[in-house]
Amino acid sequence: MTRPVIGVTGGRGRGRISWLCAAFSLWLHGARAVRITAQKDPHSHFDPAVVAGLDGLVIGGGDDIGATIYGAEPTPDVRLDPARDALELSALESLWDTEIPILGICRGSQMLNIYAGGNLHQDIYSAFAEVPRIHTPLPRKRVTLEPGTRLEKIIGAGTVKVNALHHQSVDRLGKGFRVAARDEFGIVQATEHQGAVFRVGVQWHPEFLFYRFPHRRLFGSLVEAARGYANRM
Repeated sequence: MTRPVIGVTGGRGRGRISWLCAAFSLWLHGARAVRITAQKDPHSHFDPAVVAGLDGLVIGGGDDIGATIYGAEPTPDVRLDPARDALELSALESLWDTEIPILGICRGSQMLNIYAGGNLHQDIYSAFAEVPRIHTPLPRKRVTLEPGTRLEKIIGAGTVKVNALHHQSVDRLGKGFRVAARDEFGIVQATEHQGAVFRVGVQWHPEFLFYRFPHRRLFGSLVEAARGYANRM
């Protein structure tokens, strides 16, 4: 049985707990995780060797994405990581036309959408006035999965409880993407590409919920797709 190698992007010097939880979640399903972080200089040349040999990719959570990338004016008082933005956009450009499966987590879900030409609500509390301020790694928010989507089949239910560690969300969908889940306020909580290749983004952090089977199955599905990709090569 092939043990797929899956890259996991993260912030340089930050996000260690998220990385460890993602690596553990992938290990549970027989994959080996490799951490990918950016150089300090956002203008440094992208080395394709960073993603060479991968069988799958996780674009992880972290800082906000620079709004100028999708043609918006940045809001004040947000933490950005331009070097990571550049790394992830280059990695997606390098891998997009392959059949490598990709999972986006929180910021990563937003990055998938932006790469495909979409944009973001920079602050959900401004865009959705009735949204309560929930910030927790625990599953305290219920989202509804769209019937017939890949994500619904993976989760195995019409609703699922998720955590909430974000203040931005997908607004206009990128080319080829569709909404896979929303919360009760209409905020997009998951998207997926409508092609045959596994390209799924979730606004929550399933790596922190590895003890709950619906979220564990998300990593299992990614690993299964990565194993299939590895066996075809």
